[in-house]
Order: sequence, then structure tokens, then C-alpha cells
Amino acid sequence: MLVHAFLQLLPILILTLGGYLLSRLYHLSADTLVKLIADFLMPMLVFHSLYRSTIEGQVIAQLAGSVTFLVIVLTAVSYFYARTAGIDARAFMPSIIVMNSGFLGIPLMSLWGGISAMNAVVMFDQFMTIYLFTLVVFIITGGVSSGSVKRIIQSPLIWAVCAGFAFRLLGIPVPEPILTTLDFGGSAAPPLAAAALGVSLQEYSMRIDRHIIAGLVMRFAGGFVIGLAAVTLFGITGITRTVVLVSSALPSAVFSAVLPIRYGVKSDFAGTMVVVSTILGIITIPFSFWLAGLV
Repeated sequence: MLVHAFLQLLPILILTLGGYLLSRLYHLSADTLVKLIADFLMPMLVFHSLYRSTIEGQVIAQLAGSVTFLVIVLTAVSYFYARTAGIDARAFMPSIIVMNSGFLGIPLMSLWGGISAMNAVVMFDQFMTIYLFTLVVFIITGGVSSGSVKRIIQSPLIWAVCAGFAFRLLGIPVPEPILTTLDFGGSAAPPLAAAALGVSLQEYSMRIDRHIIAGLVMRFAGGFVIGLAAVTLFGITGITRTVVLVSSALPSAVFSAVLPIRYGVKSDFAGTMVVVSTILGIITIPFSFWLAGLV
């Protein structure tokens, strides 16, 4: 599993490094890349994944509950730390709350448990995406206001999530050529997001301090413990239980560093968290699978 985990992380690390190196050679705009990903390619991926999902209704409800519980507790813990430490909560909280359940979790679970595990993590990731583009946007933009609500309403990704659920639940047919197009365009979002992170790294310097260490503890150990409480609370068993436990402790999501840039918030902390937690994932991911088999 250690080798498999490394092989799943390697593409993200290489693409992030490639984006960084290219940004040193050419004048690349991280803001332009982020808008292309968040407003065009990612909505294609989300709609296609939701529309094609075959996961059962009871499991969907359990996953929705576990993700909601996870987000609420991580939000409270990270906010308390940020206020106590006197640091900017807008920059600190996103990379603690949101894990890489999409770009990393989907291929990882496909490798581990096949189509069943992959379907579960896709649904887990879509619920997390809803919170990413609602709650986390509110956090980054400084709270609920007419401006932040307007940004959320204008987000194509939120509309893609709503449409994906609606079309699937109502059985609305989508022509195959459209689905093929969405699949083709959506598949470009994960690698381009990793490269965009690398491009954004040129704008700030990474450094390891006590806040990064605290953030890593919350993301890995805190995520796993809260995930364990969630699966117990909602009675999740079998493959889905392992998916939730491991996903809860995955490295920070690339979008937790990309979104602050999108809304003009300094992304030094989140960028460092993404890179460092992804590297440490080579160790923490196999350890999470091992722990999930024990508890």
C-alpha cells in the first residue's frame, strides 16, 4: 500500500513542480488558471460524476451526514485555533476543513476497493464540494454578506452540483455526446489544478512553523478521529466505512489553496499545507488504511 500511495501522489507532486518551474520561465497567471478550472472544467467533472453515480439512497444519506459532521467539527476546531493563535482564520481554516477527496481520493479508492469504493468517495467528494463552495467561500470572503452570497450564486460549480443531483434523481436523460464532452473536459480539471497550485507558489515562500505543524495535526489526526466519530454516529459499515475514515484524513485539497487566491486572500499557509501534507501522505495514507482496519 505504501508503494501504491506513493504512485497515486506522484502525479500531483510532479504536476505541481512542473507548474512552478514553468512559472519561473514564463509569465503565467495563476488567477487565469484558477478561473478556467473553477468556472469551466470542474463543473463538467462534478456534473458527470454525479449523473453517472449508481450509489444507493441510504448510503448517500449516511455520507451526507458524515461529511456534514466532519465539516462542522473541523470548522469549529480550526476557528478556535485561529482565534487563540491570533492568525487570519480566512487563510488558516480552508486547508484544515477540506481534504483532497477528489483529485487524490478518487484514484486512490479505485485502486484499493474498485468501483464500489470509488463511487462512495465520489459522493463523499461532492458533498465536500458543496461545503467548499458555500461555507468555505463564506469563510474566505469574511462571512455571510450580499457580496459573498452573490459570488456563490454566480459559481458554475454550485450549479453543476445542483444540476447533477437533480438530473440523476429525476432521471432526466442527457445525450451521450454531451456526457462524453463533459467527461473529456472534466478530466482536465485535476491535473490543471495541480499545475495551477505550482504556478501560485511563485507568489509566496513556504515555511514550516508551529501553525503549519498544528494544521497538519488537525488535518491528519483530527480528521481521522472526527471521521471515526462520524461513521459510528451514522452507522456506516463495510467499504464505505473505510472510505470515510481514510478520506477524512487525506492531505489538504488543492482547491483550499486555489480558492483564497480566487478571492484575493493571501495563500501562503494553504499552499504550504497542500504541498507538505501531500508529501506526508506517502506515510499517512497507508497508516490510515491500517488504522481503519483496526477500529
